[in-house]
Amino acid sequence: MASKDYYNILGVKRNASEQEIKQAYRRLARKHHPDVNPGDKSAEAKFKEINEAYEVLSDKENREKYDQWQYADQFEKVRQQQTPFRDFGRSSDTSSFYSGGDDMGGLFDELFRGTGTRTYTRRAQPRRGRDIQSPVEVTLDEAYHGTKRTLSLQTEEPCPTCKGSGLIQNVPCATCQGSGAVARIKRLEVKIPPGVKNGSRVRIAGKGQPGYGGPNGDLYLVVSVKPHRLFERRGDDLYVEVPVPLTVAVLGGEVQVPTLKGKLALKIPAETQNGRAFRLKGQGMPHLGNSSQGDMLAKVNIILPTKLSPQEKELFRRLSELRPA
Repeated sequence: MASKDYYNILGVKRNASEQEIKQAYRRLARKHHPDVNPGDKSAEAKFKEINEAYEVLSDKENREKYDQWQYADQFEKVRQQQTPFRDFGRSSDTSSFYSGGDDMGGLFDELFRGTGTRTYTRRAQPRRGRDIQSPVEVTLDEAYHGTKRTLSLQTEEPCPTCKGSGLIQNVPCATCQGSGAVARIKRLEVKIPPGVKNGSRVRIAGKGQPGYGGPNGDLYLVVSVKPHRLFERRGDDLYVEVPVPLTVAVLGGEVQVPTLKGKLALKIPAETQNGRAFRLKGQGMPHLGNSSQGDMLAKVNIILPTKLSPQEKELFRRLSELRPA
């Protein structure tokens, strides 16, 4: 088992979010930084310990390994090899801090930017913004024709008051409470293409969270389609029941079949049995991403006459005599 409790070092719970871990790190780093505590060896040691904890817990993969207590000794050795801490002594006016993580150097730039402290350099890599998922519900008609939606999305942007540093004159920024970021609500009109189905993920490139020196993340629309009162969807085929009068089923004729584009005339052959299905090619749902379409299956539902007149009843009696059971 690892010898240090990184959660305890940062003063957060084991289920703490990324934002809670980052805020705890900012607070402790400002308090124990060697420039804030010149000559205090215990503060310097505490500062290194805080950075060590943050390096592990701020990285999703490392945090999972740490939480599972897997290969604890090897993990500690690799971490020490990959994260050399330079001298924090005050023998010169300028020193450098190097971190193996992508985020820590940026935090130091933010924490001590414009404070008159020594200059810190880092090996930083541009970071792509995080992807966003947004649920979208559409009707079957909208899924057939395609549609648009106007979404309200919450994003995080650098705080305009402190310019993303989290500090104003060495005091945590009141606007962002020292986090360096503020939430913004942006409205965005998006297009939903024809053919989407339950669970479809529609990618809107570059509309996710802003990147830090890198590209923005993407927005993914997770689609759900409402049931339709007439049509049942199976894949890209549509199924519908068509009421057919008894006389038409026996003698033949035409009936109107509803589709998502309007009604179609369907020829019913004489002596059509109840439950027979007719395939209407290309009258189903569009295939997502191309111009082809599924089919429609029109199932015959024979409607027996009611409220028969005496003459109609007589005709059925004569029929029953001609075609006894």
